[in-house]
Amino acid sequence: MTTVAGPETAAQTEGTSAGLRSLLRTGIDDIRSGNLGVLPIVLALVAIVVFFSFSATNFFTATNFGNVIIQMAGTTMLAYGVVFVLLLGEIDLSISYVAGIGALTVAELQRPGSGPALSGLIAMPLAIVACALIGTAQGSIVAKIGVPSFVVTLAGFLIWQGVIVYRLEQPGSIIIQDRWINYTGSYYFSHLAGWLIAALVVGGYAVSVLSGVVSKMRAGVTVPNRPLILLKVVALAVAAFGVVAICNTAKVQGTPLGLPLAAVIIVLFLVVLTFLAKRTTFGRHVYAVGGNAEAARRAGINVPRIRILVFLISSVMAGIGGIILAANVNSVDTNFGGGTLLLDAISAAVIGGTSLFGGRGEVRNAFLGGAVIATVQNGLNTAGYNPGTIYIVTGIILLLAVTVDTVARRLQARAGR
Repeated sequence: MTTVAGPETAAQTEGTSAGLRSLLRTGIDDIRSGNLGVLPIVLALVAIVVFFSFSATNFFTATNFGNVIIQMAGTTMLAYGVVFVLLLGEIDLSISYVAGIGALTVAELQRPGSGPALSGLIAMPLAIVACALIGTAQGSIVAKIGVPSFVVTLAGFLIWQGVIVYRLEQPGSIIIQDRWINYTGSYYFSHLAGWLIAALVVGGYAVSVLSGVVSKMRAGVTVPNRPLILLKVVALAVAAFGVVAICNTAKVQGTPLGLPLAAVIIVLFLVVLTFLAKRTTFGRHVYAVGGNAEAARRAGINVPRIRILVFLISSVMAGIGGIILAANVNSVDTNFGGGTLLLDAISAAVIGGTSLFGGRGEVRNAFLGGAVIATVQNGLNTAGYNPGTIYIVTGIILLLAVTVDTVARRLQARAGR
């Protein structure tokens, strides 16, 4: 029996085909003009995972997948703040030791001593406030006095390193015993809670997208690339439920684990900071100042205020990252904030696609860059490579990312974008 498609069905099919063709043409034009988006970093992350799956024993396991999430959480928090600073075309070299100040503060406040020990639920907000004050002070010097951010934050790097060493030189280290603080690096949700969190994330995103489409349709605005919108929702659903499914199969010495709290923290700040950057007046002003500070000033934007708030955000995120990093090792010592933390945080933002030239980048860039760095470091460690190899590989990835960004900017300039 032959079925003949009606006019409405044929029109819908033709409309879908036209939409897919339009989407394909748009993608090809974007690649030619250098508007690559997150495609390079996503492909790089997939290639890295595939490589280590074959070359490193125990890399491609559910337990190690959870380890990568926990390992990337602290650095990614710092990288989130770096994105805002780079959007202004500025730099913050103090974040690693500002993170140390945040960790030192919670460690001091929760430690039983001459006074009563505070609960981590109180100590963590107080530590974040302390870091916010640091960011406000540094940002004010940059914005009000005009001292270059490189100089101000380099001085901050040295000052806060000195504070940490001075305070911890006598005891050597402080053990973090408070469970609420340690939960940020060691808590796992139950299997059911993990599924509910995934459903909440996907449902929230779907409702947000749908409301945006409905608003445009009511205003008579054409909604372009509808298949792409649906594809994004489906991709997020696959990613969210896939992550929970993998984490729920993880075990340590026979003890079942689940979705790490660190994963929820990463996603929560990704959503909040993306909303701040993309959907608020403040976020639009950040991009405007980063694109052309003088033009932004003439348009009535309070440029010094934007700069101060951006450095405040950078220090707040550094403080949060420092707390998570301290929870990972349950202590703070004189070396906290040293090593490659600063370079890893800046590299994560840049590798993810945030431009060093200001005005271009998104918070998700830091998330993707943090995932790449954590995956590379975890894979190389699992495969038994020495630390020197890790530094070399990370440096090569950073150089490639900046090179791609530079080439993309040239292509966009030629295309008039």
